[in-house]
Amino acid sequence: MAEPVILMEGVSKRFGDHLAVDALDLEVPGGAIYGFIGPNGSGKTTTARMILRIIHPDRGRVVVFGRDQGRAADDRVGYLPEERGLYRKMRVRELLRFHAELKGLRRPDAEILAWLERLGLASWADRPVEALSKGMAQKVQFVAAVVHRPQLAILDEPFSGLDPVNQGVLKDAMLELRRRGATVLFSTHDMAAAERLCDRLMMIYRGRKVLDGAPAELRQRYGRDTIRVRLGDPRLDLSGLPGVAAVADYAAYKELRLHDGADPQQLLRALIGLTRVDHFEIAEPSLHDIFLRIAGPAAPADAA
Repeated sequence: MAEPVILMEGVSKRFGDHLAVDALDLEVPGGAIYGFIGPNGSGKTTTARMILRIIHPDRGRVVVFGRDQGRAADDRVGYLPEERGLYRKMRVRELLRFHAELKGLRRPDAEILAWLERLGLASWADRPVEALSKGMAQKVQFVAAVVHRPQLAILDEPFSGLDPVNQGVLKDAMLELRRRGATVLFSTHDMAAAERLCDRLMMIYRGRKVLDGAPAELRQRYGRDTIRVRLGDPRLDLSGLPGVAAVADYAAYKELRLHDGADPQQLLRALIGLTRVDHFEIAEPSLHDIFLRIAGPAAPADAA
């Protein structure tokens, strides 16, 4: 098997009394889109910064491109930090040329123009950064992270603050990186984006890895205990029905999670006795639902 692009073995990092990352093992294969999910403060950004060697672990080993020493954030790596920052007085093309040349790409203008056209920014190439909207500036910062054709792109919350149209544009750009052979590692709170995009993903909770695998594998692991219903009377309280462990109300429909061994047919009969049933579906839990089971306010202490 090919050597993984990123390998972490027993990695821990503490800041004072706070254990940010606890005995983390991770293996990211080359050419994959690999997602990090987890609540705020779970250790995602700390993990990314250890991969980049911005900070170093207290224990364990971090291997990037086969090396566990030296500078990981070399010319083969592109990084989009969570804290956005661009030189506001510089013109867009000039700024991107500066970033490309810092990473060793000479004559970058063709690559810059190709990315600006792909992201709908070509007409802004000679405008100052301060004239851009927030969404435009975020796309420019994405280009700054990948314009030098990195083999590994680490993107911290790339969809944060973007509207659905621009989220779609950025998603397509990440797929283009993978088509070029790059490995993409990104953190997100957008469970739907992670489910659609990722070849594999990992969930960190309180500094520890609690999930790791392909999205389909993770859904199957949690079984088919989710029932989606749309009812004639959406105001009904379904929490007391037979076999129902939890209810998530999405206005147009409800998701019911069943206790182990509960009979969906018994639930269906109970619903028919109460109201008209327009939709009844036995389904695997979504990634969003799995996230809430582990890290939501109603999650038991040992859910992870």
